[in-house]
Amino acid sequence: MVCKMGDDRVRKPRARLMALANVAAILAAAVAAPAMADPGDVERAVASDYDSHLEALFIHFHQNPELSFLETATATRMAAELRAVGLDVTEGVGGTGVVGMLRNGDGPLILLRADMDGLPVEEKSGLPYASNAVQTGLDGKEYPVMHACGHDVHITSLVGTARRLMAQRDKWQGTLMFVVQPAEEVVGGARAMLEDGLYERFGKPDYALAFHVASVLPTGTLSASEGIQYSSSDSLDIVVPGVGAHGASPHMGRDPVYVAAQIVTALQSIVSREVMPLSPAVITVGSFHAGSKHNIISDRADLQLTVRANDEATRAQLLAAIERVAVNVGRAHGLPDELLPRVSHLHGTPVTNNDPVLARRLNATFSETFGTAAVIPFEQRGMGAEDFAYFVADEYGVPGYYFAVGGTPPEAFAAAAAGGPPVPSHHSPLFKIAPRESVTLGTRAMVAAVLDLAPAQ
Repeated sequence: MVCKMGDDRVRKPRARLMALANVAAILAAAVAAPAMADPGDVERAVASDYDSHLEALFIHFHQNPELSFLETATATRMAAELRAVGLDVTEGVGGTGVVGMLRNGDGPLILLRADMDGLPVEEKSGLPYASNAVQTGLDGKEYPVMHACGHDVHITSLVGTARRLMAQRDKWQGTLMFVVQPAEEVVGGARAMLEDGLYERFGKPDYALAFHVASVLPTGTLSASEGIQYSSSDSLDIVVPGVGAHGASPHMGRDPVYVAAQIVTALQSIVSREVMPLSPAVITVGSFHAGSKHNIISDRADLQLTVRANDEATRAQLLAAIERVAVNVGRAHGLPDELLPRVSHLHGTPVTNNDPVLARRLNATFSETFGTAAVIPFEQRGMGAEDFAYFVADEYGVPGYYFAVGGTPPEAFAAAAAGGPPVPSHHSPLFKIAPRESVTLGTRAMVAAVLDLAPAQ
């Protein structure tokens, strides 16, 4: 009995000491652990920032779009916005490109990219802030200009992301490279920035991130592949020479309209009869110009093509086959060697692939941050292309993650399904998205990705 009471007296102080030690350990761990941003706090802060600053900025960009490699005013405004945040900004990278650096101690270097060019499209969206902009292009012709692909969302969100991450420097550690890229619509801006020494001048990133607002996805949703995100794209010109003659005497010439028409038809046999049926491929002739009058056989026809593939082997096969078909159709119609069709490759971009490990990691982060219902399975809904692929090309070894942000309210899809107006596609004069929902979710997603990849130590 006495021994037992003595044991209790010993055990109780020891238990109290152990409990105190556990509490101390828990407190020490809490102090040592990196501070995590509360998603609700981030959501409220981004919403407040949209109301006070980003909404007006989005409207400004939407009303003042600029064509590829001519985005001088947009670049100037973006440089000013990033400088106002406190970034070290460099202008004129790869033409009109802008780079803003935000350094915050030791940690990974993360590239965050937004493209800024508009399209030669006359806006017919009916929005109160619709663009009425007109600009002279690099070809000397005047065009109406519209943000018909959502790049105004991307650059507005990039500013929002910079503002939020500057305000939350206690939550992450490393260096951020904010890239404002020109000329995505002609898939030339990323390559131009790299050729201007982007990685040599500012460092090779450990990760590269970007997003695209998607009119085909409902607002509040995100989607990213763990492999292919976008197809390759190549723009080709085919010049088909001929021998001019009177329309009533076709035997006296060589009709380039007829030869070019045969080429257009024959090109489709490449996809249907040469490419393996399970390998997606597209050859579209988007422009066919020839002649000046009813009764004149012209001496030239011009074709403009876009070519898409989902792997580099199929891409190379298509490009080689197009030249073979064009030249040999001309030869079959009796054109001499000096008048055979000529194929020119203007520009292109490789397939955009997400790094599988990085994509799985950030898809999980998004599911945890925004809820599993917000992260929908990725589905390739067409063969769109992106020159973000250059930033993450094999030669650089930079893991890349490109995701989609829903841009159309669910009610619009419901109305379309009930027989109402269809949801406009990208590049349409009717294109429009919900800016608040798109900008704020894109910003919050970028912030979440950075906090995951570069946590404070």
